[in-house]
Amino acid sequence: MNQQLEQKLIESWQERQEYAEQMQPILGRLYRNRAIEIFVYGKPLLGASAIEIIKAHRSVRLKEKNKLRLRESWPLLEALNTMQLAPAKIDIGKLAYAYQYDSAFENTSVTDYLNSELSSIVNQTDEQEAQDVVLYGFGRIGRLLARLLIERQGTNNKLRLKAIVVRGGKEGDLEKRASLLRRDSVHGPFNGSITIDKEKNAIKANGSYIQVIYANSPSDVNYSQYGINNAIVVDNTGMWRDEEGLGQHLKSKGAKKVLLTAPGKGDIKNIVYGVNDIDISQDDVILSAASCTTNAITPVLKALDEKYGIDSGHVETVHSFTNDQNLIDNFHKGDRRGRSAPLNMVITETGAAKAVAKAYPTLAGKLTGSAIRVPTPNVSLAILNLHMRNETTKDGVNAFLRDTSLFSPLQHQIDLTASKEIVSTDLVGTRAPSVVDSQATIVAGNRATLYVWYDNEFGYSCQVLKVVQHMANLFYPTLPISLKAS
Repeated sequence: MNQQLEQKLIESWQERQEYAEQMQPILGRLYRNRAIEIFVYGKPLLGASAIEIIKAHRSVRLKEKNKLRLRESWPLLEALNTMQLAPAKIDIGKLAYAYQYDSAFENTSVTDYLNSELSSIVNQTDEQEAQDVVLYGFGRIGRLLARLLIERQGTNNKLRLKAIVVRGGKEGDLEKRASLLRRDSVHGPFNGSITIDKEKNAIKANGSYIQVIYANSPSDVNYSQYGINNAIVVDNTGMWRDEEGLGQHLKSKGAKKVLLTAPGKGDIKNIVYGVNDIDISQDDVILSAASCTTNAITPVLKALDEKYGIDSGHVETVHSFTNDQNLIDNFHKGDRRGRSAPLNMVITETGAAKAVAKAYPTLAGKLTGSAIRVPTPNVSLAILNLHMRNETTKDGVNAFLRDTSLFSPLQHQIDLTASKEIVSTDLVGTRAPSVVDSQATIVAGNRATLYVWYDNEFGYSCQVLKVVQHMANLFYPTLPISLKAS
């Protein structure tokens, strides 16, 4: 390699590293002190390493005509750090790209530009009180919700994880619970420090003090004795799915509302955030966050239906095995699920296709569905075979979903990848509940087949947390609303 070129590459890389390292403390302060979360084209920078910040900026070139350099977003981040802003999600990538490439802002100062684009939160204050949260159950979803709540720890954090409720209480139980939070075979180590208070049965994690309560049923719990009041109880056990069963939580002193992390039965509202969260009323005391698959497919189906119209379709989910299957062949009340999960593909049923109608009634009776459980521990794939009213093309569908993922109200629900090499393990830890694989899209006239990846654990947990925020009356706008460089 030419020595001059090599030196130029080294200097360019060092410049990016230095900008990223300067950004890190500001990103942390903005969140901890003012509940401002910073993104770059949907990629969150909270807690990101310098390399992750660089990669987030590099990803812009896959979505826009030009690249976005860190030195171009840095002045905007510096300015944000000096402004009085209300809590919000701010996509500095979109702001910086438009400021750099949209001629309309050519003679506008950074300060004037930000004051204009963020006018709804400039010089605003946050008077919202903190909300106590309790996790009833501490399995796969419970522990991931704990990680998400703890990572947001700070003086201005409004969701406070105050307790987890589990069965047990035998010698060594507390240490094992803490260890399972600290280490995860799929999602890796916990990002922070975890210690236990054995005398008081509590876990301390990154400044959070989490009471561990041992109980066999909600009736055994009095949250108020631990200083927990008006709590939102997130039931991730799946033991109760109707109003009568879940209503037991409301009889516990200190509990105010309940959220189920599974499809609810009867008249319980099944909420897919971004699709029907408008249906949440502050009078609702029992809600469901639906299923991981319903959260994965409904946003994409809603977007496509509103654009092209969906007459009918079939949803096939290729789903990672779950804890309700057997490790080795053994009795199971469900058909085929008794066969060894790590060794077999298992055809089974899914209610996700019918459940779509609970969140998006327009598609009621139009979808069928089935599932195949496969020997992978996490990340699943939904295959949508659709008959649409209007004809289109592969490029047309992909372009529409790309813009939807970047500049629509569904931008936190839908992501899109154009990689030709992506496989399931690449999606572990993805926060969006739906990731459209654009390379796999097939369109023939009014027939379309789409492949939608989803981290059925982490992506779903992110959706659950959004419902919790809504139940707590915490509304953080995403800004800029629809800014796109011309």
